[in-house]
Amino acid sequence: MERLRVDGRFLRRGAERVFLRLVTYGPFPGGWPCEMAEEFVKIRAAGFDGVRLYGWPSRDLLEGARAAGLLVFAAAEWPQSVDFRDGEALAVARASLAGGLAESSGHPALAGVFVGNEVPADLVRWMGPEWTRRQLESLVEFGRERAPMLIWAYANYPTTEYLEPGQADLTAMNVYLEDVEALRRYLRRLQQIAGDRPVLISEFGLDSQRHGPERQAELLAGAVRVAREEGVAGMALYAWSDRWFNAGEVVEDWSFGLTDREGQEKPALAAVSVAFREALPEPEMPGFSVIVCTRNGGERIGACLRSLTQLRGPTPEVVVVDDGSTDGTASRVADEFPEIRLVSLPPSGLSAARNAGAEVATGEVLAFTDDDCEVDPDWLVELAKVFAAGWDAAGGPNLPPPPADGIAAAIASAPGAASQVMLDDLEAEHVPGCNLAVRRGAFFAIGGFDGRFRTAGDDVDFCWRLRDAGMRIGFAPNAFVWHHRRPCALGYLKQQRGYGRAEALLMAKFPQRFSPAGDARWQGVIYTGAPVRATGEEVIYHGPMGLAGYQGVLARMQPLRDLDVAFDRPWTRGLLKVLSWLAPRIRAKARTGTWIGPVSPPRKPRAPVVREFSEWSKQSREEVLRDWLESGWQAGSAGDGWDLEKGDRRVLIACEKHDHGVTRILRREWREKG
Repeated sequence: MERLRVDGRFLRRGAERVFLRLVTYGPFPGGWPCEMAEEFVKIRAAGFDGVRLYGWPSRDLLEGARAAGLLVFAAAEWPQSVDFRDGEALAVARASLAGGLAESSGHPALAGVFVGNEVPADLVRWMGPEWTRRQLESLVEFGRERAPMLIWAYANYPTTEYLEPGQADLTAMNVYLEDVEALRRYLRRLQQIAGDRPVLISEFGLDSQRHGPERQAELLAGAVRVAREEGVAGMALYAWSDRWFNAGEVVEDWSFGLTDREGQEKPALAAVSVAFREALPEPEMPGFSVIVCTRNGGERIGACLRSLTQLRGPTPEVVVVDDGSTDGTASRVADEFPEIRLVSLPPSGLSAARNAGAEVATGEVLAFTDDDCEVDPDWLVELAKVFAAGWDAAGGPNLPPPPADGIAAAIASAPGAASQVMLDDLEAEHVPGCNLAVRRGAFFAIGGFDGRFRTAGDDVDFCWRLRDAGMRIGFAPNAFVWHHRRPCALGYLKQQRGYGRAEALLMAKFPQRFSPAGDARWQGVIYTGAPVRATGEEVIYHGPMGLAGYQGVLARMQPLRDLDVAFDRPWTRGLLKVLSWLAPRIRAKARTGTWIGPVSPPRKPRAPVVREFSEWSKQSREEVLRDWLESGWQAGSAGDGWDLEKGDRRVLIACEKHDHGVTRILRREWREKG
């Protein structure tokens, strides 16, 4: 059995990019059922690729899965609905991982491991979002050290969107929505939350007891179609069977299964089988002209142009503009790619080169990329979806390829890389020129690129003028290009200096778009490739008393990419720290002529004296909060770090959940200084 691996925003199995079709299996009363081998044959026949478990598989389970052709996603077994700051629960998690991997990591059916599943939002708030995330990351690192060939993830849920482990291989989210268009909107949100990595829906289901078997079938089939259309990497349907064992009890009043408690198939099983196999609608493809500008790119441009020959869909016109190269780039292009239209210019600058390519191009849509990029085979197909929806321009992510060494890894994680600025989940304020497409009419309506921007800044100016003219830029999260960064630290710092000089030109042209300190005033959020997550420096919208169903991070810039795990060493962390300190200063000096001196960290207010209490109870957290409100306390606001307030007194409440409905109420009290 070929192993899964990450391929940009997707998953790949061998030579084939796959939409991973999973179904959850268990936990069952009495452990793994004796008939699981027969059930695995049925699961495979229904079109599923694998099963997602909530524990560690037995050897018999793995053998049964292999015989049926199914992949298995295991899970670390540890108590996650408790306060785990004392380390005992995390020790149990590591022991579970170590034991399970020692026995099973080499089995070909084992494809991945979830280190956790839905740590409750109130407990995350209690323990601290950043601290909790770091513990999950430590479990990912612990497991990957022992089994780097597996896919590693944490099964998150919308109430803790901010809890994405940075080193996980993908963003996995348990989502339960009863409307497919609401699901479509949330999947577009998840594509932004995930950063560079794939999105897996790790649970999706509907209770047929309350909604009926026919409604369950309709929703699940529709959800599968939407997930495939929106380009997520896969989906796990919840669940295979109505048989369910949870919190020490057999659950009889929920029926999420595709089969009932007697093993009979429900209508949903046949419905999702059809939805898995249906051909996706292809977008109407406009005539594309791909324009690649190069200067002394002879070492790079071959890989770029070869990637353009692998594009899916109608063959686009390709125009290469050689901007006065002295390394024989033009001759190489002419000799190796005679079918490509070649335009040679004296040294004129990047904007002039792009304009020259647009002048000779014949396509309805002009798609720009750079000679240090390699496009994904679906690049133009994904961009076509945006243009089919009526947008004037479009762009997608530019991803750093897997680094070849530690220096490349540090540069890929350093600040200052070209990135998109998003107004919402669909509309961009800015997309980089290495992955920018625009309708021909829109391009010439604003006069193309401004020739004063010879090396950088041209795309920022272009996007601002496009929007000022009333036109809009759509974003295609799966229309990505692999963008090779500078190969050495000195080249990276020189690039940052060039960006600063270009920003000086932008400041002169658009003074209203910059602060007095020389920082661009973006309306949207700057995405940097890392998943959206709590870092301790942002506001998290928890909702009053932490009860919001969707709790997100409020920040103007998302965190930077983590170091590639293969090169995460003390010296690479040191190099990254040096680059992260130097780059913004070199860039600011080139932009404003001023060197940023030492910055003193803000003085932190004195921490209040905190008292913590706990008591065993049969009440839920919501019932406890209601009692406090009825006794005269007020709810905190949506961004507060507490639930209840009265004068200067503050209270935070969380709830541990134990087997058989037993809870432990945790309470923290302090006084807020004025």
